[in-house]
Amino acid sequence: MQKEYITLEKKAELEKELVELTTTKRKEVADALEYAKSLGDLSENAEYNQAREDQAHLEDRIREVENTLKNAEIATGTTRTGKIEVGSTVVVTKVGDKTERTFLLVGSEEADIEQGKVSNESPLGDALLGHEKGDKVTFKSPNGQEISYTIKSVE
Repeated sequence: MQKEYITLEKKAELEKELVELTTTKRKEVADALEYAKSLGDLSENAEYNQAREDQAHLEDRIREVENTLKNAEIATGTTRTGKIEVGSTVVVTKVGDKTERTFLLVGSEEADIEQGKVSNESPLGDALLGHEKGDKVTFKSPNGQEISYTIKSVE
């Protein structure tokens, strides 16, 4: 099983979400269940069925957040070796193109390509791990195209 990584910011966000889910949201779902029960016959009660489904989704999310917080490793990005690891900010140029792109290597929980956050489990993230400034990395994109980047800097 591959290790899950999160940043300190994501940890704080998940902790806040967990508090919200286990207090406010649980109460809202419990209230909805009580209301639905008061409507009578539970076998054909759409409100009750929806409330039970909402409760199941809520409890699944709570378990997922708790599991992530319990098992994830905090990615600091600090490296004395200059090698790329989860939490590193990497500036790269695509081979054949002079445009620089900056990526923050994060765990899969935080990946958001529009914000420049690349998962360590993605083809690009996996290719970058362990490399350093000046290295050239090549990987296959999800559509099978081979792509190469030159690493300009690592922070």
